Amino acid sequence: MHFALPGITLLTLSLSSMLAVGSEQAESSGFVEDSSLRLLNRNFYFNRDFRDAEAGEQSYREEWAHGLMAFYQSGFTQGTLGFGIDAHGLLGLKLDSGRGRSGADLLPVDGDGRPEDSYSSAGAAVKVRFSNTELRYGDMRTDIPVFATGDSRLLPETATGVLLTSREIQDLELNAGHFTAYKLRDSSNHDQDLYLNYGENALGRSIDFIGGAYALSEGLNASLYAADFDDTWRQYYGNVLYALPLSDTQALDFDFNLYRTLDTGKALQGDIDNTTYSFSVGYSFGAHKLTAAYQKVHGDTPFDYVGGDSIFLANSVNFSDFNGANERSVQLRYDLDMASYGIPGLKFSVRYVKGDDIDGSKADPQGGYAGLQGDGGRHWERNLDLRYVVQDGAAKDLSLRLRHATHRANQAQGEADIDEVRLIVEYPLDVF
Repeated sequence: MHFALPGITLLTLSLSSMLAVGSEQAESSGFVEDSSLRLLNRNFYFNRDFRDAEAGEQSYREEWAHGLMAFYQSGFTQGTLGFGIDAHGLLGLKLDSGRGRSGADLLPVDGDGRPEDSYSSAGAAVKVRFSNTELRYGDMRTDIPVFATGDSRLLPETATGVLLTSREIQDLELNAGHFTAYKLRDSSNHDQDLYLNYGENALGRSIDFIGGAYALSEGLNASLYAADFDDTWRQYYGNVLYALPLSDTQALDFDFNLYRTLDTGKALQGDIDNTTYSFSVGYSFGAHKLTAAYQKVHGDTPFDYVGGDSIFLANSVNFSDFNGANERSVQLRYDLDMASYGIPGLKFSVRYVKGDDIDGSKADPQGGYAGLQGDGGRHWERNLDLRYVVQDGAAKDLSLRLRHATHRANQAQGEADIDEVRLIVEYPLDVF
């Protein structure tokens, strides 16, 4: 690991606080007794219409596919040390697409631009637990602010490495990890390079991180993480989340996120000196919620991240992350829960995000972000989201979701003008 907690190691912290909370391992019922198997069917239709495509360029992407997923989690064997295994199997099947319409990342594409009829993968991670501290090694999904695998298409992404999670102190969770390989959302290959979202140069071979989240009091939570992306950057993340009830039907919530990224080692993506933050405030009243957010990037390169979902910023939305060099952006959002109107399970949201002041013209000319954005970039995006989850009966937990996005930008911003539709149907089933 590249990082250590000042003056104390994770192991010392775990041992010194052993009596702070009850031991999860002492309460283990066994490898089989605590095991679970969950199946997930996901049917996904995706189309993206490029409104600014030039002659000869692909102007439309359309894919329809079905995903079958199985997730098995064993319990832990009994004793001072508990052992177990987590495993998954993923299968994607093409329902409709073709050459000239491919590239929506639901399906892998061959050298001629034709989507594959099917693809699959399987993986597993072994795990060992002592008290409330768990160590995993293998292929897994992660949800750490500096390294989170994505799940925005047909099949989820996974990464290969080591993950340590410790909950020895009440209300405190510590995490540390070392990952060296990645499986993209439209791939069967577990040995791909770590996934970088915007950079163009050579990639670091590993990422290390350490940090944790702490519930300071009821409604107030804070987290702090640090990551080292091999020969590329060091990245630091902080978050404060506060929920304030005003009455039985009204509440405020505040969410502040901050990333600090600095190049290191060989600086494979070039010079990076980037500070990006977002702040949002939400007001809930009855079935309604209004949210306003502000996001700002300080730096001549965009805010970039490793892993498909490693961006915990307010204005990272359906299509754009609003993370351009020097960009500022604002968001307004409205949510409606129809349960109060007699339709439980039906939710609707709409949001509008506008970004400007983008200037990527001063990026390192030898780095991975040179030419990505110009000076004077601006854009906006509108998202509509409608979701219904069946509440009971034979189809309980079946969900139907319709998502629509519109994005418009000038040339200096660097992203496309698109209209996009996603229709997602999911049916989870807990086998045991």
